[in-house]
Formats: sequence, structure tokens, C-alpha cells
Amino acid sequence: LLVFLGLALPGTQAKVFSRCDLVKTLRGHGFEGFVGKTVADWVCLVKHESSYNTKAVNNNGPSRDYGIFQINSKYWCEDGKTSGSKNACHISCSKFQDDNIEDDIQCAKKIAREANGLTPWYGWRDNCKGKNLSSYVNGC
Repeated sequence: LLVFLGLALPGTQAKVFSRCDLVKTLRGHGFEGFVGKTVADWVCLVKHESSYNTKAVNNNGPSRDYGIFQINSKYWCEDGKTSGSKNACHISCSKFQDDNIEDDIQCAKKIAREANGLTPWYGWRDNCKGKNLSSYVNGC
């Protein structure tokens, strides 16, 4: 039955990226140099925000963070639970929890563009900013 459900609901399953798969994906989507940051910055951000897991959710009290980039429901997506959501990426937060990260990438880039960097993400600020991040891309 579980196998049948998995086949019947393509795109709804979570994906946990390997580090190098994420490096390849981000490079392929033009993240190197985007808003002045490296792919290593982004991989470090994702490691500390979601542990590379597309299904990740973090409750922040009145709002929640969703998906591999931990995109917040107060500002960027609509989850039906967050009062006064701005939904600036015009998308349901649940779309950030499937194994297709195309929409996650578009919204993450919008956030970074508007912030002119990665400062909206605490995982990046607390763990990656100003550090040697070469280990996040080495061997990939």
C-alpha cells in the first residue's frame, strides 16, 4: 500500500539532498555570485536551516519556516495558519515541502535579492557569515 501511495502521489515526497547534489543544483541555478554570495554560503545556509531536507518545518510561534531554505509564512508564503501573511512569493508554503525545489529557489532568490544578501536567515548569520566555507563545496 505504501509503495502504491508513493507512486500515486509523485512530487509530494520529501527529499534530503546530499551535499554535492545540492552544490550541483545550486550551481545549475546561478547561485554562484548571486547577491555577492558563493554556492558555499548557500549550502552552509541550507545545512543549518533544514539539514538539506525539503520537508523541514520550524515553528516560530506566530509563523513557521518551510522547506529546504526555511521560507517564512509571515512574509513569503501562505500556510493558512499565519495571521496577516504577506505571501510575497505568491505561493502556498506546502509547495516548499515537496521534492521539487524550483519554486523554493525562485522564492529564496527573491528574499536574497530584496535583502541584498543572506541576512534574513539566522542559520547563515549564526553559522556561516564571515567563515571559511570551502568545506561545503570541496570534492563536489
